[in-house]
Amino acid sequence: MSSDAFTDASPKKSSGHTALPPVSSPAIPSALAQTSAPSAAIPRTFVQTPAPPAAISPALALAVLAWWLLAALMIFWPDRQVGFAPPRFVGETHRLFVVLAVFLTLATLLGRVLNGRLFDPLRRAARWLVVLAVLIALWETVTAKLALLPAPFFAPPRALVEAYATDWRRLGDSVLNSLRLLAAGFVLGSLSGFITGVAIGWSRGLGYWVHPVLRLLGPVPSTALLPLSLYFFPSSFSAAIFLIALATWFPVTVLTWSGVSSVDDRYYDVARTLGARPLFLILRVAVPASLPHVFVGLFMGLGASFSVLVAAEMMGVKSGLGWYLQWAQGWAAYANMYGALIVMALLFSSLITLLFTLRDRLLSWQQGAMKW
Repeated sequence: MSSDAFTDASPKKSSGHTALPPVSSPAIPSALAQTSAPSAAIPRTFVQTPAPPAAISPALALAVLAWWLLAALMIFWPDRQVGFAPPRFVGETHRLFVVLAVFLTLATLLGRVLNGRLFDPLRRAARWLVVLAVLIALWETVTAKLALLPAPFFAPPRALVEAYATDWRRLGDSVLNSLRLLAAGFVLGSLSGFITGVAIGWSRGLGYWVHPVLRLLGPVPSTALLPLSLYFFPSSFSAAIFLIALATWFPVTVLTWSGVSSVDDRYYDVARTLGARPLFLILRVAVPASLPHVFVGLFMGLGASFSVLVAAEMMGVKSGLGWYLQWAQGWAAYANMYGALIVMALLFSSLITLLFTLRDRLLSWQQGAMKW
């Protein structure tokens, strides 16, 4: 072999590193085949298997059975005739409860198969569903089946269905007017209470003058000022807004004031060291630190505004849930009155739940600290 051939076959060195073979060299696919061949023999241990369907709890199975038994009781046990007029909306009530039983059954089966978010709430509410079915069965038995309670003061469930089906326009209009009145009064009272609480919590001089007025007028029930408000305000609607705002103003003011006063002084010292001005201290230090107290005041103010709303609507407003209750009582339509009470309970409870949801969003570091 010549020296030139030996020189060409020898590896070329450059700065101490061995030169790589060209890209078209057959050594690369063979090397890849040698390195990738053992990896094919590695067992697949990370393959996810589908989760098995969730087991139906005995309480949930009992709830499904209870609602089917309730529907059977309503359909197959004949009603006792009370008075001369035949009962109305009997078939519609039966179909409604059959639909509820079918919905509960399908939700249970589909939630078990899909393991979705629908199944967990059903499983948690299973015992309450059983109790609710038992209570409705007792209600149906003592009113429609046996007629043990005097009519029309105690109406059967079909009377509620009749009230919602025949008077939903008036009831819906009353709900909308109550929401408008409540929103106007609650927002006005919350804003004025928040501003007042921040002002007297920050300024001792202002607190010297406002604090006695707060202690004097705050504990007075807002409904006690109804005659004065009807005299000073041009309409009953504006008077009702003032009373609701006053009922909301007091707890929001007190709790906001307490929150601003309880802020640690070291927060202010650090902010002043960094060059913060008084407006920055109020908006970026005092207000965020007092938000937990503010939401407690909003919760208390919202609860107080409900009672004032109903009382104010009974005194002069021409439409609203309070007016509807008084109208139903005047016409001895007690089923309509009970229907309005159920709507009122669901509506007010939903508003408080919405307030707590907003609180958990804004105060994520204190989520769940305040229960509802």
